[in-house]
Amino acid sequence: MRMIRRTALAFALPLLAASAWAADGEWHHYGNDLGGTRYSPLDQITPANVSGLQQAWVYRTNPGETLKTHLQVTPLMVGDALYICTPSNQVIALDAETGAQRWRWEPPAPNDRRRTCRGVTYYKVPGGVGACAERIFSTTARAQLVALDARTGKPCAGFGAGGMVDLKTGMGEVKPNYYYVTSAPVIIRGRVVMGGWVADNQHVNEPPGVIRAYDALTGAFSWAFDPGRPEYHGEPLPGQTYTLGTPNSWAPMSADESLGLVYAPMGNATPDYWGAHRTPESEKFTSAVLALDAETGALRWLYRTVHHDVWDYDVPAQPTLVDLQIGGQPVPALIQPTKRGQVFVLDRRTGRPLKEVEERKVPQGPAPGDWLSPTQPFSTGMPDFTGPDLTEKSMWGLTPFDQLWCRIKFRQARYDGPMTPPGIRPSITHPGYLGGIDWGGVSVDPVRQIMIVNWSRMPNYTRLIPRKEADAMGIKAGPMGYVPRKAQAQEGTPFAARTSAFLSPLGVPCINPPYASLTAVDLSTGKVIWSGPLGTARDNGPWGIPSMLPLTMGVPAIGGSVSTRGGLVFIGASMERTLRAVDQKTGDILWKARLPVGGHATPMTYISPASGRQFVVIAAGGHMALQSPLGDYIIAYTLPKK
Repeated sequence: MRMIRRTALAFALPLLAASAWAADGEWHHYGNDLGGTRYSPLDQITPANVSGLQQAWVYRTNPGETLKTHLQVTPLMVGDALYICTPSNQVIALDAETGAQRWRWEPPAPNDRRRTCRGVTYYKVPGGVGACAERIFSTTARAQLVALDARTGKPCAGFGAGGMVDLKTGMGEVKPNYYYVTSAPVIIRGRVVMGGWVADNQHVNEPPGVIRAYDALTGAFSWAFDPGRPEYHGEPLPGQTYTLGTPNSWAPMSADESLGLVYAPMGNATPDYWGAHRTPESEKFTSAVLALDAETGALRWLYRTVHHDVWDYDVPAQPTLVDLQIGGQPVPALIQPTKRGQVFVLDRRTGRPLKEVEERKVPQGPAPGDWLSPTQPFSTGMPDFTGPDLTEKSMWGLTPFDQLWCRIKFRQARYDGPMTPPGIRPSITHPGYLGGIDWGGVSVDPVRQIMIVNWSRMPNYTRLIPRKEADAMGIKAGPMGYVPRKAQAQEGTPFAARTSAFLSPLGVPCINPPYASLTAVDLSTGKVIWSGPLGTARDNGPWGIPSMLPLTMGVPAIGGSVSTRGGLVFIGASMERTLRAVDQKTGDILWKARLPVGGHATPMTYISPASGRQFVVIAAGGHMALQSPLGDYIIAYTLPKK
């Protein structure tokens, strides 16, 4: 199959990642380097031989267990071992050649809570020897930071209390499943830095969105960045807490060792769809990317991607750091993908845009008591990953009847183009809360100057429910973030909210496909090289029943890609249960492997020292939101031994 809109591929001076890749074909960070490029300099597997890739091994993380959430981990590879985490809070080491289990750490408390865990963090103590000289950091659903010996899996006794640090310190009341860390922490200058996921849309005083740093050797508190008190970097005084209800940083962070900066993508202040109650501090840090001093937590700069966000457009993706050639000189840049489908390119020293950004007028007419910004930033110097505006004519269906239903719902709703605000009358938000571009982010080949973007077209249908009506419906915040009838309580505001993907009664999107696409962009020019739909209809259909039709239509997708020096892009992501190898130059799909469930994670690649072969690994865990059955598979592929 070929991608469309192919143009000439431009090559220029090599670009550099913000930090070096691991030697000997290893994969030491969530995005392979601290800058999150998701690029590998390996080139054993190429367009010429990728058709020979074969499954090498499969590891099941929790065979026989009733799965309750999706496996989205990207493994690390150090020495001859892979390191992963599971939704049940286990941390596991595997043999890189065979997939055999080396060790498995179980949390001391019962695994009665499940959480998304997208990765662990590796750290080598400078000059360290003996136990815990090399460490794996992970977190638990009970909001604990854990340090384990990378060789044995045993907790590091000198870290915190018995190898753990309690992340609930200073957080006030933390109800079950209202706060935990979903993304791998980042380590810079000897500090473990992390934010945390906070439940969406339950009430105004949910747990704080604080970002904190701890000493990687001892676990001692180092600093905090509290969006409600941005100048104070200590822990709260007795009887106090960090500021409740502030914007949080749940997506992966990046870091630049030479600049001493941590880059944090920020979410929204709770709740998402009504914001008149927010403080000036919350407004300042909502849906922004922050540069924090790695040693003190002081704010160096920020860039807001949305003004007064009432669309759930929190910044979901890891900032990607590369050095761009501008005016003949390398400039340290930061690429920030967003749910809006806007990709902002900033100078990572200052936050100043390197590609043109325009403030454009957007629809007005806020919900009663709220307000809107008259303009929003649009990154006009980069391609727009939103797709065309919706029209009644573009409403789609498998039959004339569900198409008619979608057209009626479209006419009943307010839709004035991008940034149509929510209100008591239903509104259509496009892109919806899955993007645009979600947590899978982008991968960047810093040598060929190519950015690979997996992006979606999936609008949301939203209505604000007046509080009296919401109370009569029994819509209340719950300990598990329970939302009856797809409604979200937003307690403390005048409105609850009901929002979900805009689907027909058959459970298929109300807009015409493609619903997900894969696009290559030349970073030197900002122009599209090629673009095309991602995934066939084989594994989706009405009411979630697989159609078995191999029609390339671009089906809903969640997950990321990896680019390699060998000239390939590896990606799963789509509802089609498939891992693909794509030719980076042309967009042609050169190889496919059938997965047992959806591969809604980001792949990685490494060289196994046992055989000297390059492996490609992906977690196949399914995804409830995409009606993909849950699974617990870690699957590796490689070329046959010569």
